[in-house]
Amino acid sequence: MRLPIASGLATGAVAIALYPLFQGGDWFWASLGAILVVAGIGTAAGYYALPGWAVPPAQVLALWVYLTAAFTADEAWGKVVPTTDSVLELAELLTTGFADIQRFAAPVPDSTGIVLLTCGGVGVIAITVDLLAARLHRAALAGLPLLALFTVPAAVIAEPIGWPAFVAGAAGYLGLLVADGRERVSHWGRAVLVRRMSASATARPASSDTGPLRLSGKRIGFTAVALAILLPSLLPTLEPDPLFVFGVGNGRGGGNSISIPNPIVNLRGQLTLPENSTVLTYRPSDGDSRYLRLYALDIFDGEQWTMSEPKGRPEDRTSEAPMPPAPGQSPSLEVTSATLDVTVSDQVRRLSFLPLPYPAARVTAEGDWRPDRETLMVFSTRDTAEGLTYRVVTGEPKTTAERLKAAAPASAAIAERYLALPENLPGEIRQLATRVTERDAGAYEKAIQLQRFFTEDGGFTYDLSTQGHDGAALTDFLIRNRTGYCEQFAASMAVLARVLGIPSRVAIGYTGGGNVSGAWQVRTHDSHAWPELYFEGTGWLRFEPTPAGGEGQGSATVPDYTRPQAAPAPSAEPSAAPSAASSGPETQGGASANRRDRTLDRDLGGLVAAPEEGMPVATKIGIGVAVALLVAAVPALVRWQMRVRRRRLYSRPVPSPGARAGGAGPGEGTAGAAVAGGPVAGGTTTAGVVTGEARREPAVMAAWAELDDALCDYGISREPSESPRSLARRLTRQYAFDPEAAAALTRIAAAVERMLYARSGGEIASLREDLPRVRRALAATVSRGRRIRAVLLPPSTLLRMRAMGGRVLDGFDLLENIRLRRPLRKGA
Repeated sequence: MRLPIASGLATGAVAIALYPLFQGGDWFWASLGAILVVAGIGTAAGYYALPGWAVPPAQVLALWVYLTAAFTADEAWGKVVPTTDSVLELAELLTTGFADIQRFAAPVPDSTGIVLLTCGGVGVIAITVDLLAARLHRAALAGLPLLALFTVPAAVIAEPIGWPAFVAGAAGYLGLLVADGRERVSHWGRAVLVRRMSASATARPASSDTGPLRLSGKRIGFTAVALAILLPSLLPTLEPDPLFVFGVGNGRGGGNSISIPNPIVNLRGQLTLPENSTVLTYRPSDGDSRYLRLYALDIFDGEQWTMSEPKGRPEDRTSEAPMPPAPGQSPSLEVTSATLDVTVSDQVRRLSFLPLPYPAARVTAEGDWRPDRETLMVFSTRDTAEGLTYRVVTGEPKTTAERLKAAAPASAAIAERYLALPENLPGEIRQLATRVTERDAGAYEKAIQLQRFFTEDGGFTYDLSTQGHDGAALTDFLIRNRTGYCEQFAASMAVLARVLGIPSRVAIGYTGGGNVSGAWQVRTHDSHAWPELYFEGTGWLRFEPTPAGGEGQGSATVPDYTRPQAAPAPSAEPSAAPSAASSGPETQGGASANRRDRTLDRDLGGLVAAPEEGMPVATKIGIGVAVALLVAAVPALVRWQMRVRRRRLYSRPVPSPGARAGGAGPGEGTAGAAVAGGPVAGGTTTAGVVTGEARREPAVMAAWAELDDALCDYGISREPSESPRSLARRLTRQYAFDPEAAAALTRIAAAVERMLYARSGGEIASLREDLPRVRRALAATVSRGRRIRAVLLPPSTLLRMRAMGGRVLDGFDLLENIRLRRPLRKGA
């Protein structure tokens, strides 16, 4: 009865890996109940000795009753017995759960439909594992449904599964194998003791000593799990080097703050909004669109941009006071004021920061929203922006090129925080920053030159399918390939600006979107990253190094203050026409030619992020099916290749081997015994078994080995003591071969015996026509299913693969038996 319990424990251990897919824990307790029901039925079946075929239907029925009681008890008779109404309710919940899964990305909410779908799936896996392990006694095969369950989170989420979940799943599967091994060893019988035993000793039943076997298995299992966890950490990664992996660093924190676990990981989020869905809409009082910022990342450690932990004071609540003054902005600076009414989509999940134009002078929103004084990010530790409507009054500075050119150096506090660079920053990056800018230019002129370097002079290409390269990824982007999208452009310009002594940071948010009937719609296509540079007296200003239009980020715009003065300055933000990325159908070759759908990163609290360029889902499914079919076809391909190789040998005439010196001696008898005592159906084959003179005649031996494999594939038995001639006589009589097939089989047997026993074998005719004729005669004696199996899953090849795996496992036993001994001294 241990196998049903071990099967349930293994299923529960592997199910732990599903935790990243859900926001709550209801799914786990419901799935645990399903596992207990299935394991309980399996254990009871073993206790009452029920037939194995009756257990799976009983488990399915019990699982149905459990789901009815757990999810549709109000529609069931007596809260338990299924009725027509309860079945219809279950079907409706399953439909709703499937729709919710298509709509949301991980982590999904614990809705009733999703929990029911998960619970039912885990229950089906538990039944399958119990069937394979406890009923069919194929515990190793039970790993396949467990693996299917374990790979679900790996296929859905971008982050790797945590090692504790892996250890739990591996321990569950190894425990199942150990239980199966103990079950098998316990059936070997009692140990036979040669020494005389006392009466009291004989009264105690002696069981087989399985301790060493269990110990060896545990050692192998522990070693395998430990290597699976530790070895990948010691090997170089095959993943692209993360050029700009955004997250929370060890920045300034403390006080009344919010902890953001992962603001953005290379802008590759999980799907929370449907494709190209509306994230938010806003109506500005002046009709102009604006970039909407969510995050300001201020720390660069050489590999990733991170943000200091924001701090919000109780007295700064947006409901009680205006926003703090913009850092670095002079009180005498003229600003432009506009009012925006913003409505966030109710499909956005876990959005704890408000998308705002920078800088905002006042924010009116329901809930406990607080600004960070140093960055003006507005966040909440209690509320989310899902479906929220709020009002923003902007305070955008009116600045000119002359004012920016005359800006004083940044204060010491700003310089310390926003000029920090890692000491190991490659020297070629520092040289690049000075090479693309003029030595005597001021900070503003250098910023303009950097922007022009990315958009015009540097030969950069906007491409969403960018992959990593060997070496430092930052160097790859700036020096070698110069191909990327907004995250790479923004973060690179911010790094180069710091090299030149210009305080900088990276902003994450959205472009202005597209105008639809007077309202601006921001969609998933409008997610964006850009650099913000600091100028004393004006504060933080947006720059745009990412190519815009059809060759780049379609809805990106260049601010007026960064344009050449000689050219007329168009509006800094589009104010009438919808952007190519946000509204209306896109023309071929336009913005959509270089764009893919963005998705929301769950760790951002809903930030729209650009996923990796991927192939269509149908293509992925097709590739997966093709790979699965190819793996399944390996035994058939191996068998076919072996048959072709043997056919080349036995299809040509075999010359006489000549007279043997010394006559027929013991060697001939050994060879004949090797053939006569060859394989039986379901055992091993004779390929490579024949010894002595026969080894010099590969043609005849190839024909004999092919005949032996054919017998094994068709499930035809062979007696260990049968000689080739007696085997031919028995097959001819037993299966009533036609004269041609009987004659062909006789010729093959005679050729083998002549090769083994005759002093001079003489000329042996080609067996090219004989062996196929015998194969057809053998195939006619078995069912169609057996013939199909002989082609697709030939038992002869599977037995060879099994023997090979056994030799590999035997190697572990040899390793365990190695003992290091101290060498003896000479003369001892």
